[in-house]
Amino acid sequence: MSWLSVLDGAGAVCLLLGAFLCLAGAIGLVRFPDTLSRLHAATKPQTLGLILILAGLALSLRTWAAVTTLVLLAATQFLTSPVSAHLVGRAAYRNRCVDADTLEVDELSDALDRSRPDPTP
Repeated sequence: MSWLSVLDGAGAVCLLLGAFLCLAGAIGLVRFPDTLSRLHAATKPQTLGLILILAGLALSLRTWAAVTTLVLLAATQFLTSPVSAHLVGRAAYRNRCVDADTLEVDELSDALDRSRPDPTP
């Protein structure tokens, strides 16, 4: 058994695991009831699934041009996914699309109350 077939096998396993995680995230996005749960399903497994798919592609392609492009894609995913989920979560909270009874800790309401101007002159 050569190293190339071992790398191809590892690449196939990474591709299958990544595809499974992306599928699980998509199912969670459809099935979960509220915005914050859906954000969790949209970011956590999707990010790891994409990273596994990119790793599988890098193991299968094995060229420097492909690997550098895939690393750039992974870095972009790591930077944009948490930021966008945070902003969507804050917007949903501010628009009262979040069930406050399901929150265990609600630190944002205190911060928003302090940032609002006093209505009395």
